[in-house]
Amino acid sequence: MATVPRARLLNLMKAQCEIFATTYNPDGIRMGNKILRQRLKGPSLAKYYPPKGPTVFTLEKAFKHLELETINEEGEDRLEHLAGVRSRGKGAPSRRGSAAKKGKK
Repeated sequence: MATVPRARLLNLMKAQCEIFATTYNPDGIRMGNKILRQRLKGPSLAKYYPPKGPTVFTLEKAFKHLELETINEEGEDRLEHLAGVRSRGKGAPSRRGSAAKKGKK
């Protein structure tokens, strides 16, 4: 049995790829086509988690024109906690050069 020359097999593969609308890749290089053909996961992941409800901040922003007085207990608790942490020296470090930027403004 005679072997078929490589050039002829490559021509066959090229014609096959044109007919079936696939990518011609004779060297078998990893190109990521398999991943790129897959469905996007973002929309289904976004649908899985329920939408967030309104927060005090968003309600306050939405009804700002009514000049309502709001009490954001969660925000106040957070600020109190951060003040306590800072007083014990456990807070986040100051940003580099923030003092220089404040002086320039």
